[in-house]
Amino acid sequence: MQTRFVEANGFRFAVDEMGEGDHLALCLHGFPESRFSWRFQLPLLADMGYRAWAPDLRGYGETEPKPGAVSAYVIDRLMEDVAALIDASGAKRVTLIGHDWGAGLAWSFAINRVRPLERLVIMNVPHPAVMAENLRSNPAQRKKSWYIFFFQLPWLPERMMTARDARGVRRAFHEMAVDKTNFTPEVLDHYARNARRPGAIRGMINWYRGAFRARRRLSEPWPLLETPTLIVWGEEDAALGIELLDGTEAHVRDLTIERLPGVSHWVQQEAPQKVNPILEAWLSTPR
Repeated sequence: MQTRFVEANGFRFAVDEMGEGDHLALCLHGFPESRFSWRFQLPLLADMGYRAWAPDLRGYGETEPKPGAVSAYVIDRLMEDVAALIDASGAKRVTLIGHDWGAGLAWSFAINRVRPLERLVIMNVPHPAVMAENLRSNPAQRKKSWYIFFFQLPWLPERMMTARDARGVRRAFHEMAVDKTNFTPEVLDHYARNARRPGAIRGMINWYRGAFRARRRLSEPWPLLETPTLIVWGEEDAALGIELLDGTEAHVRDLTIERLPGVSHWVQQEAPQKVNPILEAWLSTPR
């Protein structure tokens, strides 16, 4: 694995890379993660013949600059980043893989057909239309989503997440994980350091603020997604209920869902021994 810096869309993206060739597997991380969250999947993808990229996304890690304005984090700007990374790679074929916020971005990118995709892999984030419906009609999910509303406040969320050596960031992983084996003190230190980089925590939380500003778009009709799609879902997700999978089939033509009992929201980090065989089998099966 090597780290390279890719100039794209006015940013200098830090990208972990393994493998070579013109078939790109682009892995998008979530909050409050980084490219490091794909450390268990990049070797598998490289062995399968992909050139695997895991970038620090806008506002995160070693990617610079880190805009301070909320308007820089609306979904259209974030999709531009993904398109620019794909273009910079020179790949002829692309498989997009996302977790948490990276999965939300991947859903939107695929649905809007910003660039052609061969396959789409989503981890522990529902289709936008299903999420919108549950936020309207599911009190239990609204309660679980309290942090989305908290993150709309100015400055306070940033202070709470980074106080006491980023204790809030550390707790997000350690307290939510069912199996904490892969969340060692060294791993938590990595995420805490990233959150404490200048401008980072504001950029990270601005993803939520940008989404909230554009929430009306969630109620718009979503076209049927034609890209073959795999959803991997840890059933012990404290933030997103398993019922958020219900109804996805109405929005995706070619859908595979793999549920993992006893695994938390941090699915690809917590249970790579379960996630990787699912990835390998599905990516190897002709569609």
